[in-house]
Amino acid sequence: MRIETETDLHILRQKAALLQRENDLLHARLVELTSQLDKLQGGDGAGLQQELALLQEKLAAQATKLFGKSSEKRKTEVVEAAKPDRPAQTGHGPRPQPKLPVVEQIHELDAADKVCVNCGGNLRLMADQFEESEEIDVVERVFRVVHHKRQKYRCDCQACIDTALGPPKLLTGGRYSVGFAVEVASDKYSMHKPLTRQCQEMAHQGLVVDSQTLWDQISALAKHLQNAYDSLRVRVLGRPVVGADETRWPVLDAENKVWWAWSVCSNDGVWYRIAKSRSHEEAGKLLGDYSGTVVTDAYGAYQALRNKRIREGMAVFLNPHCWSHCRRKFVAAEPHQPEAAQALALIGKLYAIEAKAKAEHPQDEAAWQSRLGELRKTESAAYPPEQLRLPSEFRLAQA
Repeated sequence: MRIETETDLHILRQKAALLQRENDLLHARLVELTSQLDKLQGGDGAGLQQELALLQEKLAAQATKLFGKSSEKRKTEVVEAAKPDRPAQTGHGPRPQPKLPVVEQIHELDAADKVCVNCGGNLRLMADQFEESEEIDVVERVFRVVHHKRQKYRCDCQACIDTALGPPKLLTGGRYSVGFAVEVASDKYSMHKPLTRQCQEMAHQGLVVDSQTLWDQISALAKHLQNAYDSLRVRVLGRPVVGADETRWPVLDAENKVWWAWSVCSNDGVWYRIAKSRSHEEAGKLLGDYSGTVVTDAYGAYQALRNKRIREGMAVFLNPHCWSHCRRKFVAAEPHQPEAAQALALIGKLYAIEAKAKAEHPQDEAAWQSRLGELRKTESAAYPPEQLRLPSEFRLAQA
């Protein structure tokens, strides 16, 4: 039987189980023979045992990555999460909509209905008495042709003629307004609507336009925003602490169908850069000569860039990693190294402090962020670094 051509899932599972058992037997035999060889050469076998154990952890981590569940919750956390700590919700009711404008509409009886159904008398209006309710309505987007007439003026001396200013234009003599270009760009980049689809929607609303025209509007808008784009990068990289990340950016390119959207953010802004690769060279173009603190995940491009700048004597940035990625390594190592539970417990305390701030101000983000800053300086800082020191023999399996 060839695994490459087998389609029966039950048979494949049986085959995988047999291969796993065979692999375990071979590994046990390898440990035994390696230990004997090391002793014959004058060693005590401990060093090679540790190397083989580390190799086994790596294999287990790869198997979990391929076939295991994606959740990083530990068994104890799953049990704790299963305990109900509050009554089940029965429904959230009407959601408040503070960002929507409110339009008041009064409904009155027709003249023919202002008659009492009992005596036939006339119904009189009850001042300030209403049955009230709310509904969410939608106003359709409407395209229109605005005919601008710029008034001309002249002086009696016949030597001066002036004309009133018209609206600002992205393109000299252009037919489309700045608001129209902003709408197209917003739909494309915020709502991910291709220009062709936008043309179809506009046609349904009475506007006949092609995708090239829409692209011309976006291109003209980008030229006007270039200075703001450059200034935003300077603003973000002027902060002492920034975050950096990169994510896939699919493109219609025959040679390379995946580019990368790099981002660097501060507490008050985000700057993006699209690049063809995910290399440390592109990370260098993103960060420039920044020398502050760059919080990233565990992707090696940032550390490679930092090491390169150290070798070349250039400005170096600090590169701490987020707790989620740090915790992920301890979760992966815990089945093989029980000491990892110590670090996970301390990280859990930090997470609990973060949750405490959010629980105190669930609806007010500004108050939540302010409270979080206070708790980090008091409660989070109460855990000294020495509590995170693990036994010297503790090693993380690199997945």
